[in-house]
Amino acid sequence: MRDLGYSLETAIADLVDNSISAEATSVDIFCDLTQQNPTLGIIDNGHGMDEAGVIDAMRHGSKNPSETRSPNDLGRFGLGLKTASFSQCERLTVISNDGGGFHAAEWNLGTLQKKDDWLIEILETEEIAELPFRELITGNGTAVIWRNLDRLFEDETGARRDEIVNEKLDVVEKHLSLVFHRFLSGEVRGRKRVLISLNGHPIEPFDPFCRKNSATQMLPKEVVRVGGVGVEMQPYILPHHSKLTAKEYDFYQSRSDFISNQGAYVYRGGRLMAWGDWFRLIPKGEATKLARVQIDFPNSLDGLWTIDIKKSRARPPAPVRARLRQIIERVSTRSTTVYRGRGKKLFDEIKAPVWERYADHGTIRYELNKEHPLIEALRSGLTEENERRLTMLIEAISSSLPVEMIYSDFSTHPRDIHQNETSKEEINKRLSALKDCLFGDGEVDVESFREVMRSTRFFVGLEDSVEQFIAKELKG
Repeated sequence: MRDLGYSLETAIADLVDNSISAEATSVDIFCDLTQQNPTLGIIDNGHGMDEAGVIDAMRHGSKNPSETRSPNDLGRFGLGLKTASFSQCERLTVISNDGGGFHAAEWNLGTLQKKDDWLIEILETEEIAELPFRELITGNGTAVIWRNLDRLFEDETGARRDEIVNEKLDVVEKHLSLVFHRFLSGEVRGRKRVLISLNGHPIEPFDPFCRKNSATQMLPKEVVRVGGVGVEMQPYILPHHSKLTAKEYDFYQSRSDFISNQGAYVYRGGRLMAWGDWFRLIPKGEATKLARVQIDFPNSLDGLWTIDIKKSRARPPAPVRARLRQIIERVSTRSTTVYRGRGKKLFDEIKAPVWERYADHGTIRYELNKEHPLIEALRSGLTEENERRLTMLIEAISSSLPVEMIYSDFSTHPRDIHQNETSKEEINKRLSALKDCLFGDGEVDVESFREVMRSTRFFVGLEDSVEQFIAKELKG
């Protein structure tokens, strides 16, 4: 039972489920490494439990998965508290107050092994008073306490142990910010906003659909009836990276990769269960890199979705898969259009681009524009032999375009690509050279100068300096 595949973040998420099911509006997670025996606690302000409730919660399989649950219940098998906790620690204590005083019970795997029997300990009042985190329950609420954390530290000690734990807690924060983002932002119908903190720091919601950005496309929602119950499917197309603010880009890039996290995002009762998967309907690729589909289903359909104990896997029933296949065809076209449309716009905005795109005979190729004004200016002063050499050079550059390398770099870190590193100190020198190349000592056509300047993209981000040069050197 300790090896069902929980990680620290999925184990803690399973316990947060219990807190939310108990109608908690605040969940505080503490990992105290200062004690000789480090302790992790998850404390909520839910409705709490009496002694019988605490003992029942500690019973394995305390809920029949076939029983009808409250729509707001995030549980499934009645195993999560125990299996999630035992995956991380050997000593599990639960203390709770439902308004009638504190009650606590404890599983100790050392005792189970020694006695060779399933013996649970009911704690006395004096023992409860000495429990860590008890003082944080100021009214109704529950604390789950993990001690003997034999798997958290990976047999490391000292500074290395703390480093490992801090790395894991960083993953926990990011995981909870995604899995419970709709609870954290207060958008789950019939639920109050939930505040979750980790070692005193509030966890901010991470919206995988980037809905606050005006460039995000929200396609029409669809509803599929399964067993008379509605399953909602809401497609989104995320913005091109150029439409994200620097803060948004850093936020999304540090938490996800557009290609690996495309796909369906499956929510059960507002809680994210599985994501980043097209359920083998199509492979992940560039065509759908910006596509996301939010799928919501109630816990009454658990059996049809084959939810696992960790609540980290869900397989949609046949009617949902059939409709999702149709949605994928639509969103993949829109996702591709965002990128192609952006590229086409860059070409169309320039009358004489440096590069030209050709799509003919079933193939696509890119070539340097042999009629670009800079090339024409160079060709006009060449001999016939040197003109042939220039043509050969242009064709060699065009055919040697490193498409695969560009694709790899751009698909993973698009904003790290900077073709132009022109400093402001060099800009006037380059503008003067461009003017001389195009017009020599003749009359300057300012609009033609601007057009060629834009086509070279030498001066992206330096437009103000360019206009100052034009006003002073070309118009003055």
